Amino acid sequence: MSGVIVLFLGMIILAAFSFAPLGYFIYKFSQKNAKPFGETEPHGDSPSVINDLAERAISLAKGLLSKK
Repeated sequence: MSGVIVLFLGMIILAAFSFAPLGYFIYKFSQKNAKPFGETEPHGDSPSVINDLAERAISLAKGLLSKK
């Protein structure tokens, strides 16, 4: 009988650790007018070195393919 109780308590503890991130996200999402991460910029509005590099690589590949 004590094995069942230990198993039950272990499963409760495991479930609490497993669902803690979900509970935290729901808690944060309910704050700040349903904006869980505060004020963020939309994608593509801020300048980025990686985006510029990717655009150059794409234009270079298009240029090479169009010359063939």
